[in-house]
Amino acid sequence: MLPMNYAILKLFENGDEYDAEMVMAKLAGEYAKFRAFKKANVIESLMSAEKNEILEQSRYELDDADELHIYYKATEYGAGLIKQYIKAK
Repeated sequence: MLPMNYAILKLFENGDEYDAEMVMAKLAGEYAKFRAFKKANVIESLMSAEKNEILEQSRYELDDADELHIYYKATEYGAGLIKQYIKAK
């Protein structure tokens, strides 16, 4: 099993676009029992990857409850980095 932050990045390697809730839904099967598996931690991981130019914001929207959803996708540099250095186990 990959560390959670690596698993988050691995989702983006093929150009897919996700927000924090979508990331959590994709990883819930493996990581739901982890204490760190909280929305705030997933958002922090996404923002950190953005700051390091691995991910970039692709769009944002408000849902019906006026909650902001920020969607991310891998940069060209980031996708190559993820594919090269994060290997699925």
